Formats: sequence, structure tokens, C-alpha cells
Amino acid sequence: MNVPFLSLHDVTAMHGEEIREAACRVIDSGWYLQGKENELFEQHYAEYIGTKYCIGCANGLDALIWIFRAYIELGVMQPGDEVIVPANTYIATILAITENGLKPVLVEPRRETLEIDDCLIEAAITERTKAICIVHLYGRNAMTDKIAELCKKYNLKLIEDNAQAHGCYWKQPTSDSSLKGRGGDNFASVWGAHTADSTQYNLLKQNAIANRKAPTEAEEVMWSLLKGNNLGLHFRRQHIILDYIVDFICLDNGLVIELDGGYHNDLQQKEYDNQRTAHLQRLGYTELRFTNEELLCNPDVVIARIKAVASQLPSLQGGVGGRLVHTGSIGSAAGHSFYPGKNLGALGDAGAVTTNDLELAVAIRALANYGSQKKYVFKYTGRNSRLDEIQAAILDVKLKYLDEDIRKRQEVAAYYYDHISNPLIELPERLPNENNVYHLFPIIVKNNTLPLGRAGVGLLRDALHDYLADKGIGTVIHYPIPPHKQECYQHAAWNHTSLLGGAGVGLSLPITEMIADCELSLPISPCMTQEQIEHVVKCVNDFRNE
Repeated sequence: MNVPFLSLHDVTAMHGEEIREAACRVIDSGWYLQGKENELFEQHYAEYIGTKYCIGCANGLDALIWIFRAYIELGVMQPGDEVIVPANTYIATILAITENGLKPVLVEPRRETLEIDDCLIEAAITERTKAICIVHLYGRNAMTDKIAELCKKYNLKLIEDNAQAHGCYWKQPTSDSSLKGRGGDNFASVWGAHTADSTQYNLLKQNAIANRKAPTEAEEVMWSLLKGNNLGLHFRRQHIILDYIVDFICLDNGLVIELDGGYHNDLQQKEYDNQRTAHLQRLGYTELRFTNEELLCNPDVVIARIKAVASQLPSLQGGVGGRLVHTGSIGSAAGHSFYPGKNLGALGDAGAVTTNDLELAVAIRALANYGSQKKYVFKYTGRNSRLDEIQAAILDVKLKYLDEDIRKRQEVAAYYYDHISNPLIELPERLPNENNVYHLFPIIVKNNTLPLGRAGVGLLRDALHDYLADKGIGTVIHYPIPPHKQECYQHAAWNHTSLLGGAGVGLSLPITEMIADCELSLPISPCMTQEQIEHVVKCVNDFRNE
């Protein structure tokens, strides 16, 4: 059986008709750069990630380069300043730092998570440290409460390399400074932070007002039962959450109540309702849905159900708990790659920066446009790094299906976790689905040496790679040579540990080097069939060190 590591042809074919229509629309428009398609995608992606601004650029490396370059132009950083970064990452993260004359300070990952070890970061901070750059590698959330505390304690910028983690979430503590000034310190204000603040908000607000003025019979009955703290809970009606207007909500415990008319029986509407419910749940809300008939015929039963569910939900007053926010909206700025193989992939190179900092966004947009904020007027010595209209249009199509594609990847990963049982294989710590979008599914091959006779000793990981290839299964090694071992950085000063009276020796990062020797990524995509998944598991479990 043939199981490709990732078939871009199959991934594109999933939404092929819409993608072709989008490309043809751009071609027929006659406008190919910095036009409407860019504006729409930037707006939609910013809304999805949860930031005020999105700036499209040529690729993911450029996105990171422009973040650091903009901070230098704005006087926040200067060449020679230090940026803490995980040692286990693709080289692009390091390149973006050194490209700007900044010094990368490499910190080892935890073996269990493969992400930066937050217990080692503080020891690496010096008076020259200006930022921590986390990498959500393999699609796994790398952010922790401790990293947030360190950024606050030492006044450091937090930069996210979100190239592999579109759609991933982190549970943000309610004390996070990004929530200040949103209407109080209680947790109800956090739920309010999910309210849309984009240009679409005004349209949603008009619709919400119209709905309040002309409620359906069922909505009027429900409101008469809920208003005035009748249930001991304070409800609002027609409340905006992101792109949604919910019928009723209690912000104190995140309880949403929806009333469904007959049109909700339509298959397409049901699919939309299910996707919306799943999205609200990932954000931390609890949703109850009732039909109009259920309420009108049995109001006591409906109210009893609401009371029963509400009684099981914790009061969120006073800052207990947290809210789920997308990676890419956690820090000061984030770089995103839309390389074709990514969960949200273009049909060529493409990237973006997301941020809530207007001054930074303006500087980045100028830097990526030759340094120009106004035609033929150049404030910075920039470069040409723009997202073209066709790629923007294609990304806007695929963005609509991103959460669905992630769910399919998570189903593949769940089967791997539940059924891979080879003692030679170590799986990374299993995270909740909201914290892992499974861009990759890395495994660690233990006891990673294999006698090769007179030729010496080889890697058992490589033997597994070849064994699976013989079985028709494509795998990829991410990444066989870590950044600090690359020839381009062989003589870099930051890549050496000083010795008393000597020139120093190259960095030794044993966990990172072990991962480079032992990591192998199994096939994972939204296109895999159950037969292919089972074939991968069987072959992995059958492999022996012989």
C-alpha cells in the first residue's frame, strides 16, 4: 500500500474547484499585487488568529526577519542584543535573528514535549536580552505560563514563530496584561474579550440590535424567563462573539443558549451549527441548543436543563481559569509561513505577520514594500517581500476549511497514540487537541544505534525510515542537523562556549542533538484513509532492531 508523507495534490483537490475559481478571479481582475484579495485575506486571517493587524509578506522567514528589523528601526532593539530561542527548531528561526545582527541564545527543549524548556530560560537571560522567541514546532503549542511570567518580569518582547501551528490554541491566564482595560478585572471581562472588534463588528452590531427589536416568539418567551436574574444568573441577549451573534449568554460562566427554528434542520445549516459549536467550545464556552418547539411546548423542562448545566459550571468571577487564544496572538508579534506543506498552505511561498501593535504593523508593512509608506518615498531601506494576489485568494479559500482539516489530522494522531506500541518508539507527550494541530507527527526512535559491520555504526532511525519506505510509507526527518551544527554558523561567536585562556568550544546541546539523531515524522494529513493509517501503525509496530 502506498502512503505518501503528504500529497499536496490530494490536499489541493479537496477544495480544488474553489481554488481554481479564486485564481481565475484574480487573473480576470487584472490586479495582481497589493489589491483586494490581500486586504480580504489579511482581514480574515487577523480575525481568525485574534489580532488587530495582519501583514502579508513573501514567506515565513521574511515574516520573522521583518519583526526583528522593525524593532530595530523603532529603537526597541539594536544589533548585538540577545534573543532567547529554542535550540530545537528549523534554521529559519535562527536566520531571522542573525540576519538582523542580533545574538541568538539557544535553550534546550524538554525531551517529553520537544519544545523549549521554560525551566532553563531564566538562567539564559542577561542585561542584553530583549526578547524570547518561542517556536510552536510540529504544530504543538510551546507557550507556558512561566514564559509569560518571565516576559513580564524582565520586560521582554515575546515573538512567536507560528510557521507550523496555524489554528493551535493556548489557554491564556486571566491576569494576562493583554486583557487590561477591557471592562473590569472579573472573568466576565475576559469572555467579553472574545467580542469582535474588527470592521465587521458594526455590521454584526446592527444585526444584533435588529434581532432584539424583532424577536421570534420563542426568543421572546425565553427572554422573559431569563431576564432580570430570574435564574440567579445574569443573561444578555444577541451578544457578539467573534463573527457570531449568540441568542443568549451568561458571561459569568460562559453559558450560551441557542434557539433553533425550522431552517436549522437543513443539512448545510446543521454543518455550520456544528462547526460553530465546536469553535465556541474551543474558546471555552458551553453551549445549549433547544428547538423553538421544545421551549414553547415544555418551558419548564428547558429551564430545568439550563439550571442543571449552569449549576455544574464554575463561577468565573474573580479571574479563575483562562481563555483559549490562538497561537500567533499571544506575544508582541508572530511570524507565519504558508509554505505549501503547512496546515494552511499556499500554492507557492507566502507568509504573514500578526500583531496588535499598530506602530510595529506600519513599520513592517513599509519594510516589506521596499521601505516605503508612500509611493516613491522611502523611510527605511527595505526589500520587496509582498504576498501576491493569487496566493492571498487561495489562502482565503483554504482558511475556511482549516479547522475541519485540523480535526482530521487530530483523528489520525489519536489513532497513532492509541495503537503504536513498539518499545523502540517513543511518542512525545500527548497534548489536548486544542494545543496541537499536528502539522507533523514526530516520533523518537530509541536505542538509536545499529551495527553496520565494518562500515561502522548507523542510526536505527534511518533504518526505520528505509524499512517504512520499502513498505510504501513516506516519512521525513525533521531535522537531521540542528542549527548550531550547521556549517554556516560554525564560526559564529554565539555558537561557542568560552574557555579560560582559550578560544572556546562549540556549543554542546545534547537533547537537541539527540532529537536530530532520533526524530522521524510519520505521515499525517487530512486526506489519509483509515486503511492507510492502520498500515502505518502495523508497519511501525512490526519494525525490529535486527
